[in-house]
Amino acid sequence: MILPILKHPTKSLHQRSVEITTEELLQPDTQTFIDNMLDSLKAEKSGVGIASPQVGTNKRIIVVDHDGERRVYVNPRITSTSSRTVEFEEGCLSVPNVWGIVRRFKKVHVKALDRKGKKIELKVAGFDAIIFQHEIDHLDGILFIDRAERLTKNSSSAL
Repeated sequence: MILPILKHPTKSLHQRSVEITTEELLQPDTQTFIDNMLDSLKAEKSGVGIASPQVGTNKRIIVVDHDGERRVYVNPRITSTSSRTVEFEEGCLSVPNVWGIVRRFKKVHVKALDRKGKKIELKVAGFDAIIFQHEIDHLDGILFIDRAERLTKNSSSAL
C-alpha cells in the first residue's frame, strides 16, 4: 500500500522518532508498515530514500535506495564520520519543489538493524553518505531546509 507523504510544515516531521525493539520490529504490523514504506518509495520515482516520519510514523526506520535496490535500516545511527565534508544540492519528498545546498560529511559509518533484526554495519561515501545523513536527520526531526546554506526552487528530483 502506498502511504501519503507528509509535507512540511507538518508538526510530526519536526519530532524525534523513537527506537523500536527487535520484538516490535518482528511483529506483523511493523513488517507490513515496512512493506508499505518500500512501496511508497518505489511510487515516488524521484526519491532515493524515505524515513518513517515522512509517512506518519515517528519510529526509527528508513529505506534507502542503493544501486536500484531498496534496503531497510532500523534504528540507524552514525557512529563515525570523515573530517572532510562536501556541499550538495538536496531536495526532499516532504518539501516539494525546494532544493538547498547542504554541507554533509563525505563518509559515514552506520550501524543499524535490518528488517529481520540482524545487526548491520556499513561504511558509505559520496552520494550514499548524503542519503543516510538526510534520512537519519528525518528521524531526529531535522529537515534539509534546517541545514541548508541557501535554498533554490523548482529542481527536478528529490532525496
